[in-house]
Amino acid sequence: MLCEIAACSIAVVTVSFATILLPDSASAAPRANYPVGNAATGYEAEITSPTSSPPGVDDWSCKPSVSHPDPVVLLPGTLYDIAESWQALGPILANDGYCVYGLNYGPSFATTLSDQRVWAAGPIEQSAEQLSSFVARVLRATGAAQVDIVGWSQGGMMPRWYMRFDGGAKFVHELVGLAPSNHGTTFNGLFHLIDADTAAGLPGPLSLVGCEACTQQLEGSEFLDQLDSVGDTLTGVRYVVIETDHDEVVTPYSSAFLAGPQVDNVLLQSQCPGDEVDHLGIVYDTAALQDVVNALGPDIPAFRPKCGLSLPLVGTP
Repeated sequence: MLCEIAACSIAVVTVSFATILLPDSASAAPRANYPVGNAATGYEAEITSPTSSPPGVDDWSCKPSVSHPDPVVLLPGTLYDIAESWQALGPILANDGYCVYGLNYGPSFATTLSDQRVWAAGPIEQSAEQLSSFVARVLRATGAAQVDIVGWSQGGMMPRWYMRFDGGAKFVHELVGLAPSNHGTTFNGLFHLIDADTAAGLPGPLSLVGCEACTQQLEGSEFLDQLDSVGDTLTGVRYVVIETDHDEVVTPYSSAFLAGPQVDNVLLQSQCPGDEVDHLGIVYDTAALQDVVNALGPDIPAFRPKCGLSLPLVGTP
């Protein structure tokens, strides 16, 4: 979400990524052998090929299997793209036999100025419309009736608008959010400054730098009030939220969680007390990725990931 703003000024540490430990029932008989990357791989892709897809992602000839009938759509967070965000989860799912697709959404003038490296900054309502078109394309290509969506930060919240206001609920089987900005963020009190500016008739500071989605994700925004006006969930959709109590972007971290039927809220530290991952590193956190695979695949209610070393910014080395 908002950096995602902080990450713009933070150098990514180069690490070697340990093999992701998957639920036993999800790791059998992989269909492919795509290389699984890490935070360093994502950073390299962002620099060298920002519009590229991670290994195994966006194979438009893929046809879903009986064991994995729903294609998976991966959505990055604010100011990020799929190349940087999904170098681990994309190939993990493709190796397990899923049809996997990724969408760069929410372009703004910053997208052009950054040579296609900055996404998910435009108005969230427009991003939801882009998701609607993309899901329709995935369903046509695969012949599937529904998709599963895995989104990081804004990418875990924005589909709720698509499902509620753009008729997308009937096309989504499950929404999995990694540190999603479901109820906004205080971002350490920055929303008070935004409120003061807008009350005075001035544009929000973050909107001035080409990120309307940033101000829309501040706690108490008009956008979030409308999104949450009739509850968090919709009938027929399963929701999984995976969050870390070290989240420095979605604050308080509990604002990521949803209330309602068919919701599973997972706090990583309740599973792995020593997990130090933050908002920026969660897409490369071994425990979080095991939780995603379980949610999409065997969906074992009492599932516990195998814990490993996990660090701020980079996730699991």
